[in-house]
Amino acid sequence: MTEAHLANRIAAVSGAGGPMGRAVIDRLVADGIAGLALTDISGRRLEETVVALDGSGVKVASLRGDVTRAGEAGAFAEAALALGQVDILVNLVGGLRSPRLYTPFLEMTEEQWRATMDLNLMPGFHLIQAFAPGMLERGWGRIVNVASIVFGGEAGQADYAAGKAAVASLTRSLAAEFAPAVTVNCVAPGLTRTSVTQNIPPEEAERLVAQGMIRRMAEPEETSAAIAFFLRDDSRFLTGEMLSVSGGIRPHL
Repeated sequence: MTEAHLANRIAAVSGAGGPMGRAVIDRLVADGIAGLALTDISGRRLEETVVALDGSGVKVASLRGDVTRAGEAGAFAEAALALGQVDILVNLVGGLRSPRLYTPFLEMTEEQWRATMDLNLMPGFHLIQAFAPGMLERGWGRIVNVASIVFGGEAGQADYAAGKAAVASLTRSLAAEFAPAVTVNCVAPGLTRTSVTQNIPPEEAERLVAQGMIRRMAEPEETSAAIAFFLRDDSRFLTGEMLSVSGGIRPHL
């Protein structure tokens, strides 16, 4: 049985409707979370996530929105704070803004570049600004961002790799600013079984999996376990860290 070490804590989770969001939420509930504030760009996925929490005993606030936009992120923050003071923020929103998995840099449009940067950076920018002041005032908080093992560079994914490198750098910068009361860490997943990776051609998935030591995709629950590790009281000396969840692929610049 999992220790209920998050009793009396409230967590905000962006990207809550996808497989990773659901895995994180399941782990938070198992660890005794008292309240959850959830947002996702898909109203249908968000509603399904909220329905799955019926009977859990957890207080839930949810709001569909695009948290790359200041107004919608602000509306979510307001809904979240109506539950009480938010102690934990898990920023899951991110990804590619391209119909193709790989786009050569010289074929990349400024629109795609900006859209990918916004998707990976602006949710964290808006939500950390909304919730960190309360954490600092109370002297306790946990923020976990999601980078990627491709942050060190990937041919055909210059926009995504640069965006995730920025997430890793933001994590280090804010860890220095918010210490010692609030820890800021990130996980760097490898290929993980989600709704996005379902669209990767099988031969490409096999190539990516072969780069690791364990030679399979990660399950969302394996990444959520790494996120949960950073939320523990006994992880209080860990800040500014990036934990690779990649089956043995070591990310580096």
